[in-house]
Amino acid sequence: MKPVYPSIRSHLIISMLMYVLTGHALAERADRDKPTNIEANQMFYDESKQLNTFIGNVVVTRGTLVMHGEKLVLKKDSAGYQFGTLFAPSGGVATFRQKRDGGKDLWMEGYAADRIEYDTKTEIAKLFKRSKVKMLDGSKITDEVEGEYISYDTRAEFYTANNTASGESKPGAGRVRAVIQPREKEIKGDDK
Repeated sequence: MKPVYPSIRSHLIISMLMYVLTGHALAERADRDKPTNIEANQMFYDESKQLNTFIGNVVVTRGTLVMHGEKLVLKKDSAGYQFGTLFAPSGGVATFRQKRDGGKDLWMEGYAADRIEYDTKTEIAKLFKRSKVKMLDGSKITDEVEGEYISYDTRAEFYTANNTASGESKPGAGRVRAVIQPREKEIKGDDK
């Protein structure tokens, strides 16, 4: 998936959404030691509230992680945990792409039409409205999950996908979709 803003070159500091939605393999461990960079058209910081807001063509990078959105709001609590929300531009999507450990060319991509939230205390990521997460081996999609709401617990490596952006599943509200490709072992019939 190509970034929504391919011409934007930007960066920031969040250890959030980069470990998000990692499926069978973890986000590249080396990214943890990299600085986070954020670029935007504007930045506002309220020290008394521990609130940092970036507005306009926001680009976040940390190692192999690259995220794009229109607005990023970071809030830090008294214990030092951060809660971040990356908002999609009007009519567009908030996106991320990150390399995964476990192979030379393994990647993860995701997007949401409303916002992506991440809480460093719970290590849970949430994607809202027309959300999709894809695992890739090079350019080949290996797995894909789609729904109005996707939640991913990075500690337990557990996904939830629902048919409404509220996170509740409601009859008649639509369907979630998953595509799981056969693995090399399954194709060869090798159980070992």
